[in-house]
Amino acid sequence: MRFFSSSSAPATGGRQASRATSAALSAVPYLGDLPEWNLADLYPSMDAPELEADIARAARDAKAFETAWKGTLSAQAADKAGGGLGRAIRGFEALEELIGRIVSYASLVYAGDTSDPRRAKLYGDVQEKMTAASAHLLFFPLELNQVDDQAISEAMDADPGFARYRPWIIDLRKDKPFQLEDRIEQLFHEKNVTGRGAWNRLFDETMTALRFEVDGSELTLEPTLNLLQDADPALRQKASDALATTFKANLRIFTLITNTLSKDREISDRWRGFEDIADARHLANRVERPVVDALAEAVQAAYPRLSHRYYAMKARWLGMEQMNNWDRNAPLPETPSASIDWTDAKHTVLSAYSRFDPQMGEIARRFFDDRWIDAAVRPGKAPGAFAHPTVPSAHPYVLLNYMGKPRDVMTLAHELGHGVHQVLAGSQGALMASTPLTLAETASVFGEMLTFRSLLDQTTDRRERKAMLAQKVEDMINTVVRQIAFYSFERKVHTERRNGELTSDQIGQFWLEVQAESLGPAIRLRDGYETFWSYVPHFIHSPFYVYAYAFGDCLVNSLYAVYQNAESGFQEKYFAMLRAGGTKHHSELLAPFGLDASDPAFWSKGLSVLEGLIDELEAMD
Repeated sequence: MRFFSSSSAPATGGRQASRATSAALSAVPYLGDLPEWNLADLYPSMDAPELEADIARAARDAKAFETAWKGTLSAQAADKAGGGLGRAIRGFEALEELIGRIVSYASLVYAGDTSDPRRAKLYGDVQEKMTAASAHLLFFPLELNQVDDQAISEAMDADPGFARYRPWIIDLRKDKPFQLEDRIEQLFHEKNVTGRGAWNRLFDETMTALRFEVDGSELTLEPTLNLLQDADPALRQKASDALATTFKANLRIFTLITNTLSKDREISDRWRGFEDIADARHLANRVERPVVDALAEAVQAAYPRLSHRYYAMKARWLGMEQMNNWDRNAPLPETPSASIDWTDAKHTVLSAYSRFDPQMGEIARRFFDDRWIDAAVRPGKAPGAFAHPTVPSAHPYVLLNYMGKPRDVMTLAHELGHGVHQVLAGSQGALMASTPLTLAETASVFGEMLTFRSLLDQTTDRRERKAMLAQKVEDMINTVVRQIAFYSFERKVHTERRNGELTSDQIGQFWLEVQAESLGPAIRLRDGYETFWSYVPHFIHSPFYVYAYAFGDCLVNSLYAVYQNAESGFQEKYFAMLRAGGTKHHSELLAPFGLDASDPAFWSKGLSVLEGLIDELEAMD
C-alpha cells in the first residue's frame, strides 16, 4: 500500500468559482478509458448466491474443524504414521483461503465506494460473520504452539504433507512467548469487531465524507491534496488552508480515535509482554528491533545531507528564501505540465518491466487485460492506492486514483510491483504467500526504480532531466525521510499516551517537532499544519507500518546496484526472492545478492543512492 503526505491525483472538478481556481479544478484532461476492476473473479455480485453460500459454508466448516481437531494435536503429533497434523493443517489452510476470499471481496467492494450504505453494510456484516467463523479456528495455531518442539520436528520428518508447512510452523513458534491463554485470545479476537475494527471503520468513513472548500469548490481529500502540487503558489496556499480548516473542524474525532487505538495497543502489548511500543510490529514483520533502530538512526543522521540540502536548493529554484509547507511538493519550472493519458502510463510501466524481464511484463499486463485495476477517481472511493493480494486461488487487485500526473505513473509502477510479487508468491498457498511488510515493499519500490531509470535513460533534454531527477528525489525523500519521521511521530504519540490521554495540541506539537527536524530550516511550517497528522491512514490501520517504506527503498537501492553490476543471473535470483513469499527470513532472501540488512553499513549504502541524485542535481544548479 502506498501513502505519501501529498496525493498523486489532481483535482477533478467542483462548483464554478473564481476564474483561476476554476481553470485548475474544472479543466479536466481526457485521460482515456480508465478501468474499473472486475470483482466477479471473486463473486458475481453483492447479492450473489455463491457469496451467501460461501458465508454459510465458512461458518459451518469452521465449527466442524474445531470439533474434529481441537484438543487432539499433541496426540496427532505422537502418532507418527497417522499423518493427522498434515490433514489438519491442510484443512486449516483451506478455511483460511475461503474466509480470505469472502473478506477480500467485501473489502474491495467497500473501497470502491465507502459512502454507499449497502456496501458498508455488506462490509460490516462480513466482518462480523467471518470474525465469528474464524474464532473457531483460533485454537489451531495456539494449540499447535503448545506441542513440544521435538514432537513437531519428528512429525515433520514422518509426514511430508505436514513438513511442507515447515516455514509457517517455524514462523508461528516465534509468537509463542507472546501467546495468551486460549479464552483470552478468543476474547481479543471477537472484540476486534467492536473495538479496533470499529474505530478503523469510523476513521475511513469520516475521512471519505470530508469536504474541503477551495474558492467555493467543494473537493474530496484526493483532489485537494493534489492542489499542493499546482504551479500557482496562491492555489497551493488555498488548498493547504482548506485542508487545515476541515481537519481542525474534525480534530476532536481524530484525536479520540488516536487516543483510543493507542490505548488499545498498550493494553494488548502489556498483556502479551512486549517491551517496546513497536515490538509487536517488528515481530509481525519478522525483523529484529536493532535492524529497525539502525535504519531509523541512519536516516535521521542523514537528514542534513538529504532533505535539508534538497529543500534549500528547491527554495532557490523557486525564488524563495524559505518555502512554506504548502510549497514542498510544488513543481519546478522545468516540470512538463502535460497530463499523461492512461494508455501512455500503461505503455511506460509495461515497457520498463518487460525490459527487465519479459515474464515480469507479462504478469503486469494481465492486470490491464483482465481488469484487475480500478483507476478512476470517484466520490466515496478510498483515497490513495493499494494492491490487495486477495487469496492465492484468485489474484490481486490494484486500486489507484489516477489523474495523469507523472507521480501517478510512478504509483502505478509501485502498485504493479506489489501485484507481480503477490502473483508470484501465490504458489506458496494461503498460509505462506504473505510477505512481511518490510519485504513487501521491495518489489513495489523496485518497480518504481525500473520505470524511473527507463524514462531517465530516454531523456536527453537537460531541463527535463533536471525535473525528472528532482521528482525522483522528492519521491525518495517521501519514502525514506518522511516515513522515518512518521515513525518517530508514532513513537512519541504511543510513548506519551502511556502517561495519559493526549490532547489535540499535544499530538500537533509532536507532529511539528518531527516535521521540523526532518524537513529542515528551508521549510516554514505555517499555522494549520499542526493538524496534518490526522489524515494519515497508516497511523490508524497499521501502527508503525511506515518504516517498511524506508526499509524497502534502502533495500532496493542496494539491490538495484547489484543488478546494474551483475553480468547475468540477477533476474532468476530476483524472481526466486518474490516467489518465496513469507517462507524465508530477510537474511535468507538477501544472501544470494550479497546483502545483509543487519549490517549498519547496509543502510548507509542505500541512502548514498539518494545522496548521489542530490549531488547530480546540485551540479546542474
